[in-house]
Amino acid sequence: MKKQLLAEFFGTFWLVLGGCGSAVLAADRIGILGVALAFGLTVLTMVYAVGHISGGHFNPAVTFGLWAGGRFSGKAVIPYILSQIVGAILAAAILFAIVKGSASVAIGDFAANGYGAHSPKGFGICAAIITEFVMTFMFLFIILGATDKKASAGFAGLAIGLGLTLIHLISIPVTNTSVNPARSISQALFAEGGWALGQLWLFILVPIVGGICAGVVYKLLRTTEEV
Repeated sequence: MKKQLLAEFFGTFWLVLGGCGSAVLAADRIGILGVALAFGLTVLTMVYAVGHISGGHFNPAVTFGLWAGGRFSGKAVIPYILSQIVGAILAAAILFAIVKGSASVAIGDFAANGYGAHSPKGFGICAAIITEFVMTFMFLFIILGATDKKASAGFAGLAIGLGLTLIHLISIPVTNTSVNPARSISQALFAEGGWALGQLWLFILVPIVGGICAGVVYKLLRTTEEV
């Protein structure tokens, strides 16, 4: 179990450092497309790097979704999630230290997720809930399908990474894209003003519900197919 937890720690660490780091440090140069690609690339690279050790979750919503889909043991859910959150917070702390070392980069919202006044384009809470639920549902659906025993071997990481890129392209304007409670927690701790902590409940609860629903639906589809 220790090796699996370390793999989840490093995978989530890289996701936050690479994805959120690109948003905080380089969004003005690379734009939404660049940030979306950065998130997709972090997952793609770590799926191939450590996915064979831990399964490559790097996200509490993924862990819950795989559990709901019958692909993961309930006993390991909490240890996996704790490792993911610790990895995400460490990455955010390092990113915070980097930003503090520059007079030209402001902490500001620190790539935190938000709705209303803190949505990149002013989308309200209902839009945020719908977006985070649907995007997380589809992310888990992609993961479950790409890692199915009947899927083409060796291509799961590519499908998952590109899927996450597409999800970011769709939802960055709405919520700055969470679909990952660990990623949201890590940024909310360092965003200025405390507003992100007040909205954090949505970016913890909704992705987890979306992931669980996807797991249940995919499991039902597979059961129906086998019958």
